[in-house]
Amino acid sequence: MNLLSIVVLALIGEAVWETLKMTWQDGKVSIDRIGALLLGLFLAIGTGMDLLEATGITMKIPFVGTILTGILISRGANFTHDIVATVNNLQSNTKAAKSISSQSSNTAEEKK
Repeated sequence: MNLLSIVVLALIGEAVWETLKMTWQDGKVSIDRIGALLLGLFLAIGTGMDLLEATGITMKIPFVGTILTGILISRGANFTHDIVATVNNLQSNTKAAKSISSQSSNTAEEKK
């Protein structure tokens, strides 16, 4: 597991926890949030969507990634878009940094 995976898991973990906290508001269950959660889970399970798998993180427990993805989907399009964009930016920045590091290593070896 690399540093990027840890950051992605932390981001998704916080987002899922904040979503689940919304199911209990003002001392009572939020029926709207429960409905959104059920719909998000249905969509993710029905399509086999797994954000963790899409980012290259494999889970040892089947369906955990799909369930977490369903919880994130329940937050709606804007929230999900922001999460996916953040993960994509992290991946792109990591790949760019590796590429620059690799190029500088190759240049140093060529000068020898």
